[in-house]
Formats: sequence, structure tokens, C-alpha cells
Amino acid sequence: MTENIRDAVIIGSGPAGYTAAIYLARAGYKPLVIAGAVTPGGQLVNTTEVENYPGFPDGILGPDLMDAMQHQAEKFGAEILWDDVVSVDLKGDAKSITCDGGDTYRTRAVVITTGSDYRKLGVPGEAEYSGRGVSYCATCDGFFFRDKPIVVVGGGDSAFQDADFLTRFGSSVTLIHRRSEFRASKIMVDRGKANDKLSFVLDSVVEQVNGNDKEAESVTVKNVTTGETTTLPASGVFVAIGHNPATGFLDGALDLDAHGYITTEGASTCTSLAGVFAAGDCVDSVYRQAISAAGTGCRAALDAQAYLDELGA
Repeated sequence: MTENIRDAVIIGSGPAGYTAAIYLARAGYKPLVIAGAVTPGGQLVNTTEVENYPGFPDGILGPDLMDAMQHQAEKFGAEILWDDVVSVDLKGDAKSITCDGGDTYRTRAVVITTGSDYRKLGVPGEAEYSGRGVSYCATCDGFFFRDKPIVVVGGGDSAFQDADFLTRFGSSVTLIHRRSEFRASKIMVDRGKANDKLSFVLDSVVEQVNGNDKEAESVTVKNVTTGETTTLPASGVFVAIGHNPATGFLDGALDLDAHGYITTEGASTCTSLAGVFAAGDCVDSVYRQAISAAGTGCRAALDAQAYLDELGA
């Protein structure tokens, strides 16, 4: 166990975590960023080109953006640890954080930025063509499928919102849903049905994503009622079946909402425990954008700094 009590530890990385690290490092708190062992940098490390992050008119590769944020945080004194947090004790003035590697760190302030994971279809070809046709973010990747056939998998508001957005780009957009009725709100369904570029394949599931050595080309679809299997052309396969916030490691340490997202007080990043702050997609179930995550990372750092100032750290 590390005997010294640190001022700040950030659990997670990505735009929220690295932004919080930049702000806390520049304030002189030398934060430790426990960035993750397998996929540090959040969802952007699996994104090819990011064209909607301000300041990059020609776009930037997701991994390059995360590398730049990491290096910027380190430049000002942040320390990066490539490990996963397995348990926490967040009560009291000195919080304890235990990592998978066996080390335990004690700290006065904690910022949690562990993000969320897209729910996957779990079918053959999904992982193989991820970033080469399979996407989990319509606003991030829709532009790349201009004048190409697109399918969207899902039946909730997010799926309808994605499908409606993607009709701006695709030569056609087909929404595939496993049931005959949608979970989406009536206004979203009515809007979707009124869109001439949007068609529906119901009572059906995607069984496989097919393609060549470079990109996705089609999906194999099975009707769950008849058992009939068909193939639909699809250069873009957008999966919109929900998210899972990465908050399981908390094991009840903080208040969460019904879906597992960390709850915060009002417009702040303060959680249910003093000295613990949360930002990014582990809090945000609505926007889930890199720029909004970075903004809340900034706010979490400023909230943490105010808390540390009160403690006289």
C-alpha cells in the first residue's frame, strides 16, 4: 500500500479523465490517473476519424486525440497508471482505491470518469468489422456512409434518432428490430414512419455481419417468427441497443440511478459522498459526446479543486 495520501486520483481516462487530469495537474495537485489496463482512452480509441471535435478542421484519429490529451496531462505533472480498479472505499477524508495489480492508493479527492460501454450484438463479424462498417455512434460516423446502404439495429428512442439522422447520408436506411412493436416514444416512431428514406424490418435479428477483407457489405437477418433468413446490403451497420455504464466496480459505494449511472447533485459533478466527483459517460446517459465529456471533466476538476482548497490540501 502506498503510505502517502495523494491529493487527487482519477479513475478512468478518455476525454473526461484526461481533461480533469490537465486541470488538476495545472493547479499543482499532481493527480494519479488510473487509466485502465486494456482499453485506456475510452471509446475514442476505437474510433477511426473524429471530425466533430473543435479545433481539428481536417479531423483527427480517435487514438491520436487521446494520445495528445494524455501527453498534455503528463506535461503538467499527471501520473498515468495502466491498471484497472477492482474495489474502492470512498468514505471519510482519505479514500482507498485498490487496483487489479494489487496496489492500493489513498487520496483526498476522487474523480470517476470510467465511461460506458456500448451494448454489443454478439454476432459473428461484429468485432471483425468494428470501425470498418460496424459503428455504435451515428453522429460520429454517419458521414462516412454517404450514398451507401445503412442498417440500424434497435427499437428505442436512440435507434430512431440515429436512423433519422442517418437518412441524411445513406442511400437507404433500414431499422431492424427484434419485436413487432417499438420501445421508442410515439413521436419518434411517427417521425420515423413519415420518413420516406427509412424502412423497417421487424420481428428480426441480425445474425451475422458480412464483408470483404476491407469493409462490411451486408448483414444476415433472421425473422424470429418464421425462421426465414435473408441478406440485406449494408455498408454501415449502426448498433443502437443501449449502453452499460462502467460502474460495477463501485459495488454500492455511490448512489446510482436505475440504469447504473452515477447520480450527481444538480449541475455539479458532486456525487453522494463528499470528495468524490464524477464526469463523462458514467454520468451522462443522454449526450455521450467527446466534447461534452471533456467539459464535465473540467467541471469535475474544478469541483475537486474547490473541495481540496477547503480541506487545505
